[in-house]
Amino acid sequence: MRRLSLKIKLTLLYTILMTAVTCGVFALLFSLSGKELLASVQNQLEQKVSEAGEHIENDNGKLNFDSELMSLEYGVYLSVYDADGYLLYGKVPYGFDNSVLFEDGTVRKYAANEIEFYVMDLFYDITDYGSVVIRGVASITAAEASFRFAIRLTAILMPLLTILTAVTGYLMTRRTLRPVSRITDTVCEIQKDGDLSRRVALGKGNDEIYRMADTFDRMLVQLEEGFRREQKFASDASHELRTPVAAMLLQCEELLKDDTLSSQTREGIEMLRQKSLYLSQIISQLLFLTRADQGRQKISLERLDFGELTELACEEAQSLAQEQSPAISIETQIEENLYILGDETLLIRFWMNLLQNAVTYGRPGGHIRVTAQKGIGRIEGTILDDGIGISEEDLPHIWERFYQADISRTREDSSGLGLSMVKWIVKEHGGEITVRSRLGEGTEFVFWFPLA
Repeated sequence: MRRLSLKIKLTLLYTILMTAVTCGVFALLFSLSGKELLASVQNQLEQKVSEAGEHIENDNGKLNFDSELMSLEYGVYLSVYDADGYLLYGKVPYGFDNSVLFEDGTVRKYAANEIEFYVMDLFYDITDYGSVVIRGVASITAAEASFRFAIRLTAILMPLLTILTAVTGYLMTRRTLRPVSRITDTVCEIQKDGDLSRRVALGKGNDEIYRMADTFDRMLVQLEEGFRREQKFASDASHELRTPVAAMLLQCEELLKDDTLSSQTREGIEMLRQKSLYLSQIISQLLFLTRADQGRQKISLERLDFGELTELACEEAQSLAQEQSPAISIETQIEENLYILGDETLLIRFWMNLLQNAVTYGRPGGHIRVTAQKGIGRIEGTILDDGIGISEEDLPHIWERFYQADISRTREDSSGLGLSMVKWIVKEHGGEITVRSRLGEGTEFVFWFPLA
């Protein structure tokens, strides 16, 4: 049941409940109707027999019978007998044994040939003629046959009624839960593209779902405002920090030109320069991402040879890999004529961030393998290292800004912004990137870009 949608669950509940209620009502009605049917047959039999005397007249010793006695109103057969039991007028139903003894004023059951009858006799005195017996016979079996037909018809129609109930319930449930689907779709769209300006906007309503949607919209307004304040703070802080950090770098470089510095002083200034350079890189990356969030990071698309660009990036990264002790080797398998519409600066940054990440967290003396090849309508590539890897619980968070797994926090030269930039660059070029990794075994990034 947990795998079923809420619409299906509510539809099943509604259908089962309505079917159970309908079956219960029909069962009660049929039970009461069966008793009422038999009681009605008896009452009609008594009424017809009691009124039959009005249709018999004595005409100078000869009896005249009204044709009403021959009518089969309510299914009651009427017949008139003399004192000796001789049939004077009327008819009896097929299968009824007319030799049944007379009993005055009593309604009783009689069965013959698997057919049941109600029988009632009435002794009736006619002036200047004498006594006659009026007999009424009604078939219980015929009445019950009609009742059983109604039951069978109900049994046939019940599945159709159940289906109609299910369809009606589903349509009602879908209409009722349509606002919930709209809320879900809005959340999915926000999750997909990160656009907090989206709103559910159900309009005015007083039920719980409308109030929930309104609360959700107000929460999105607060989140959007908070996110904008965060973006503005990051942008302003980056701008404000660029100048003093640049001044620190310039001053360090000027001081390092002095040949009279002692080795200890020179070492301290060099360390300060490295830290300032690292801080400058973080500010540059943060400024890039805040401009991207605000839609101010422009992209200049041109037709590029992605394979050639990849080769250049790998050659540049090889110098970084050689600085490791022992050195890390970079292997490439790059297909020719891989043309893409892209921003050359951003794509170089894409490769350098991935390659620097692979070198930084690679295994000393290990290998990095880079591939780029043509797929169906797209360029497919991978970058695989045999380094420290990423744990399963950290893997979903690596695209978050400033996020670093515990095992990699000892790396002082990592800002935690590189992969966020990679994700944005791939998205802006209409591609997609994923990662798979096992702790202690290595990491593989898999990506694709559309062909030009």
